[in-house]
Amino acid sequence: MHPNALLDACAELVRLTLTFEHPADAVVSRYFREHRSLGPRERATLAETAYAVLRKKLLFEQLARSGSGPKERRLAILGFHGPRDFVKSALSPQEKTWLDQCDAVAPQDLLAPHRHNLPEWLVAPLRAQLGEEGFWALADSLAQGAPLDLRVNALKEKREQTQKELAQAAIKTVATPYSPWGLRVEGKPALTKLDAFTRGAIEVQDEGSQLLALLLDAKRGEMVVDFCAGAGGKTLAIGAAMRSTGRLYAFDVSAHRLESLKPRLARSGLSNVHPAAIAHERDERIKRLAGKIDRVLVDAPCSGLGTLRRNPDLKWRQSPQALQELAAKQTAILESAARLVKPGGRLVYATCSVLPQENEAIAEAFTAAHADFVHQDAGALLAQLKVPQAESLCRAGYLRLWPHLHQTDGFFAAVWTRKG
Repeated sequence: MHPNALLDACAELVRLTLTFEHPADAVVSRYFREHRSLGPRERATLAETAYAVLRKKLLFEQLARSGSGPKERRLAILGFHGPRDFVKSALSPQEKTWLDQCDAVAPQDLLAPHRHNLPEWLVAPLRAQLGEEGFWALADSLAQGAPLDLRVNALKEKREQTQKELAQAAIKTVATPYSPWGLRVEGKPALTKLDAFTRGAIEVQDEGSQLLALLLDAKRGEMVVDFCAGAGGKTLAIGAAMRSTGRLYAFDVSAHRLESLKPRLARSGLSNVHPAAIAHERDERIKRLAGKIDRVLVDAPCSGLGTLRRNPDLKWRQSPQALQELAAKQTAILESAARLVKPGGRLVYATCSVLPQENEAIAEAFTAAHADFVHQDAGALLAQLKVPQAESLCRAGYLRLWPHLHQTDGFFAAVWTRKG
């Protein structure tokens, strides 16, 4: 595609994502469906440009003020994913001069909001948790894209063999530092046509998400529930850990999300997974299983603010009011899921949020209200599972993963055992 046409397409996609009417990944996917003639490189340029603008929105909007022409074009120029010489070939002399001036601005000369590119309501709770140095380290990491992690299906394959197979396909990987199932991929290669993918040897899954499934520690032959299963990434990891024995229920209020589990489940080779759409957290199916389940994972609906490297639009689409509504929902879901756990069973509450009000506050309130549930030290449990540097992944007995510290998405998990 000619540079002019590609820049125009980038500007249009930037305009569409900045309406915030739909999640950015859905907007990008729809744009690609409507423009099927785009090649892989053009798609990559378009998507990465749009995401760069979302990541550095405050900075780019500030710099854009000194330029001219449509705002979305100025933003697309600043965020353009590709060589500067390429994009400059689509610019007027005035635009080239303006872009050079923008590129010459030193980071240390920027105001704080233009450096961290976060909404003010999010800055305070992050600073309170991490301190000044930690906050800026996190902000820098959130300005980057997330790595691509794979989970090797332990039911079918060994990690080392899968790594060699991927290497033969010119895909370089390294073993993830914490998860025993994970491989971190160099770059963003196409995976879906690989034999390892089609036969269910690998699934795309962030290392932090893998650790949540590991922390549940589901055993062969047990009765297990993934309470908010969604598309089933953790369900599949749990099922493989159970060696496809026992019974694993994948519950979700969205039948649509569970539908996307079906092809993944078929590839996985698992026969112990039972997906079921429920009306709400107090569904009759839940009542029938009360007190009968060995392990329950509650991967609760949350703000998703731990995934900002992947979903940078979330910081602009979330609000303090929405977080209050989420906290009420999280409390209600955890209450209902807890009824499933049998005496001696394990309950895990998890989010992909970095905010205490969705994490520690929910967990501490649950512990205070339920004398029959004993809080367990997540670090000690992970150490028993031989996870390297397990204690460094935890704080105050909770799993607490951060992008800048652990190179995973931001995750939280609390673990309880029900008294016998």
